[in-house]
Amino acid sequence: MTKRLSLVSVSLIIVFLIGGSRTMAKKVDTATEKAKVEEVIKNSIRWVLTKDTTLSYSCFYQDTSLFWFSPDNGSNLSGFDALRQTTEQLFMDPRFKGVRSDFKDLRITLSHSGECAWWSCFLDDINEWDGRPASWLNVRWTGVLEKIEGKWKIRQMHFSHAEEDFQKKPQPPDSTKGK
Repeated sequence: MTKRLSLVSVSLIIVFLIGGSRTMAKKVDTATEKAKVEEVIKNSIRWVLTKDTTLSYSCFYQDTSLFWFSPDNGSNLSGFDALRQTTEQLFMDPRFKGVRSDFKDLRITLSHSGECAWWSCFLDDINEWDGRPASWLNVRWTGVLEKIEGKWKIRQMHFSHAEEDFQKKPQPPDSTKGK
């Protein structure tokens, strides 16, 4: 009976150790993962400075679930093929020139599992179209990434302008009126 009890005890310990190791949360190096996420976020915009489509495409999950909300509804993108088409037709056009991008107040958060991340920032994306400014200034930018096969990939992005950006600025009173 003692041998049987010992065998059962050892078996239970092994089951708990194996099962416990599966459910134990892996240690996530938050600083390293956030740095990798930041690189993907910035590369997803800055690729256009050199028109490196390989770099751009490496930033996104390449399936139909990719979604991109633009400030205007006509420019929303759904699916990686739509992103590729926009890249080829707009950004690769020789009239489009990337100048620089500034990421203000970039905030990155990792999930507890370390497999999902989300960000927010204010983006100044300075560009030219046919020699004229074609920039997004102070655009609110948020998004979600997922770690897939060890690589961070953007799954969703949302660009928007604050309501204040559309309000007409007050003009000083005309000093010639009433005279």
